[in-house]
Amino acid sequence: MALKSFKPYTKSTRGTILVDRSDLWKGKPFKSLVSPKNSMKGRNNNGHITSINRAGGHKKMYREIDFYRKKFDMPATVERIEYDPNRSCHIMLVKFEDNTHAYYLAPQKINVGDKIENGNKKEIKVGNCMPLQDIPVGINIHNVEIQPGAGGKLARSAGTSVTISGLDGNYSLIKMASGEVRKIDSRSLATIGVLSNPDQKNIKIGKAGRSRWLGRRPHTRGVVKNPVDHPHGGGEGKTSGGRHPVSRTGQSAKGLKTRNNKRTDKFIVRRRKKRKD
Repeated sequence: MALKSFKPYTKSTRGTILVDRSDLWKGKPFKSLVSPKNSMKGRNNNGHITSINRAGGHKKMYREIDFYRKKFDMPATVERIEYDPNRSCHIMLVKFEDNTHAYYLAPQKINVGDKIENGNKKEIKVGNCMPLQDIPVGINIHNVEIQPGAGGKLARSAGTSVTISGLDGNYSLIKMASGEVRKIDSRSLATIGVLSNPDQKNIKIGKAGRSRWLGRRPHTRGVVKNPVDHPHGGGEGKTSGGRHPVSRTGQSAKGLKTRNNKRTDKFIVRRRKKRKD
């Protein structure tokens, strides 16, 4: 996908850069694979705000993506590639030989009419899904299961992929984009290829209104609030309160490690790269 810019007819179009979606399906989504999606507006089941600066946004329908890929040994044809408002990468509608349909995440370099297949020891081809034990070392993969049969959890965002860096008994060593290396059961399924829409990271929305369409409300800095509303609030004039930067709930905002899951520490071979401030 290419990027498109606009002539500066207005102040907002001067800086706007969007992804060109002219090659995608222009009709409605496949009716039996969509369902209504209610906007939570950042509230929990009690109506309390748990995620700030979230509300509004354009109405969406949820596309039911098959992250499990359990329909083995039956070829499917890619019928079309579509935009999905609920995720950053594109999706593809596939049709199986028994005339059933499913939505899958669309990798790069896959075209309408291509054949894909799920199962054991399939061809190493973009879009095919198979266990990690059947995929050679060094191949880019996405939609990787953490536990066999639990559905794909890793590498599902636009332009992302992970690689198999080696084997360790019944486990495959998976190298993440962050640099972390993790052991995953070799029976877990993964799909060949790098996910579509890599230019998503280069988008410049150009105006505040486009943020409102995406369901984001204006953000107010903590230092301009009152002490009752934020730990940084209060003080005379421009002041940050003379304290370390923290979140609205008092959590340190400068690289504090919050991971607390000793049960899965044994699967991490190498931690992610440290951020350079």
